[in-house]
Amino acid sequence: MTQPGAKPPFVAIACGGTGGHLFPGLAVAGQLNQRGCRTALLISPKEIDQQAVKSARGMEIFILPAVGLQNRNYFSFTASFVKSLFTARKIFRRCKPDAVLAMGGFTSAPPIFVARELGAKTFLHESNTIPGRANRFLARFVNEAFVGFPETVSRLRVGKITHTGTPVRPQFSVGQDPVEPRLRQCRLALGLDPNRPTVLVMGGSQGASGINEIILATLPGLADHHSTWQWLHLTGAAHFEQVKRTYAERSLKAVVQPFLADMDLALGAATVAVSRAGASSLAEIAAMRLPSLLVPFPAAADNHQFHNARAFETTGAARLLEQKNAAPERVAAMLRELAENEATRISMQTALVPWHSPKAAEQIAENILNACWSSSVSLPKENRREAELPQPLSGEPKQEHVCAA
Repeated sequence: MTQPGAKPPFVAIACGGTGGHLFPGLAVAGQLNQRGCRTALLISPKEIDQQAVKSARGMEIFILPAVGLQNRNYFSFTASFVKSLFTARKIFRRCKPDAVLAMGGFTSAPPIFVARELGAKTFLHESNTIPGRANRFLARFVNEAFVGFPETVSRLRVGKITHTGTPVRPQFSVGQDPVEPRLRQCRLALGLDPNRPTVLVMGGSQGASGINEIILATLPGLADHHSTWQWLHLTGAAHFEQVKRTYAERSLKAVVQPFLADMDLALGAATVAVSRAGASSLAEIAAMRLPSLLVPFPAAADNHQFHNARAFETTGAARLLEQKNAAPERVAAMLRELAENEATRISMQTALVPWHSPKAAEQIAENILNACWSSSVSLPKENRREAELPQPLSGEPKQEHVCAA
């Protein structure tokens, strides 16, 4: 809750680039909104960002013209960084933030630098076991860092660091509902048979092609299960038609989509998941207690997905399979065990419990607010001025500007 008589803090969250940055940022923004804060999301122009923020309510959304470093194209990366710096400065100088939270990735640095220029409190969240390059660089410039894995504490150079876990949105929770009715409801909502074991396949916003190829190569080895299992396969846009056609040619019961906004339904409908090992995906899997076969994206920076998956595997919370070792017969055997061995699934679900941090978003929000209240950086009301901010995303309902007096 905001303090009586005080103006609501304005907190900006830089969380664009991948779902792994964006979805935890949305969870924190939701907690801040519940406490009376005004929030803004700073995202990238990528399609994954545009799709994901369609469900955002009660917060401003702005696009930073940032692009990641790809194929050593330093010129494009530097140019977009400078543009993002000017865009962030334009937004923040017209409406000074009390705090800025960076969730990692290429949209993070410019807002943090501008926030420091203006005297705002600065924070970052690192969800992976191995910190990303952006967060390793930014750690020295923030007041506090939050981390998703306990082993990450020793890998960031920052004055204050707190192990919170990785935030998930409130809909990702098993709650108190009986498991079987929830399974049926989720499957029916997605057009699936409520009584069939369901294999969820998801490649994340990166690396979907490798997962798609593994599963399509494995299907012939699961012919004895074709009449009993069903599939929910999220392909990414590039491979949607090919994957959909393959299931149809084999007359398999499958719901194939390029992207699904309601991932809580997908995880709630599944018996087992085949997934990459991004930290946000793992946090959602843990929240939903979903047994999974993790295939880390081999091109992930510093091989961080492998280390994420290994942390889960070591505690019995998931099965780990490196992509280079994903022979079809091995994948088929692992899926049979997970889908058909109830004792294995129960053991894995129990091991997932400690990996879920239900208060992560709440703890981050509270720490940010405590920092704002203890050392207010807001301008006096008489010095604040109305300003015309850049327009929110096209097609979004117009919301009250965060800098309105």
